[in-house]
Amino acid sequence: MLDVKNLSVVLSKRRVLHALNFTIRNGEVVGLLGPNGAGKSTLMRALSGQYPIEGAIKLDEHDLPSLSIAERARNLAYLPQTRIIGWPMRVRDVVALGRLPWRALGQRSSAADAEAVQHALDLMDVAHLADRTATELSGGEQARVLAARAVAQDTRLLIADEPASGLDPAHQIMMMEALRRIARQGRMVFVSLHDLTLAARWCDRVIMLKDGEIAGDGSPGLMMQPQRLAHVFGVRAHFALDTEGLILAPTGLIQR
Repeated sequence: MLDVKNLSVVLSKRRVLHALNFTIRNGEVVGLLGPNGAGKSTLMRALSGQYPIEGAIKLDEHDLPSLSIAERARNLAYLPQTRIIGWPMRVRDVVALGRLPWRALGQRSSAADAEAVQHALDLMDVAHLADRTATELSGGEQARVLAARAVAQDTRLLIADEPASGLDPAHQIMMMEALRRIARQGRMVFVSLHDLTLAARWCDRVIMLKDGEIAGDGSPGLMMQPQRLAHVFGVRAHFALDTEGLILAPTGLIQR
């Protein structure tokens, strides 16, 4: 279990996150929702060790802030919102970078590494691109390659900051189904989203942030209510149900 207690972050003398408390358990996909500037990316970066924090972050028996970089990389994979592939490498080689935390310096890759890389390529629908140069791919394809690298890291906790952004509808669904499959293997997935329907249909729980504070934490059905959406996002929405769950479409702004 990931256990976050009284987590606060101060950046440039401004308190961005205010005493957050929440948990994520094995097998869960937990969605992080909130308007721009609510603190979603700051929270994900803080969990991954990029910002100093006040409070406590525990992953099972580990105190995350006290882990070395190598130990953290074996327990937590972080997929940032910014998608940058800086070198003209083969897609397969980019994804294989996710295996580095599991090898000693200079150690050759193993059969287990190759299996993990192939699984990640297949899961993110980039296996057919494995021998292409990653920097020559489209933005959406590069996003899936980087997601595959995080999957290949094979950690207990996967943190993904807007992984569906910029993907076509089919690959948005593929991304969410892949994250759910990872969670169902007994892992934890924490994913930030702006698409309310993706969150409603594929997340087990939703945490809503507003102005650096938790504005709600519960099942999508409980969180995706008109009053809460109006309070957090300032929007009206159309609600519908089909055989697979809830559908939401923002339809207008709330007059404040």
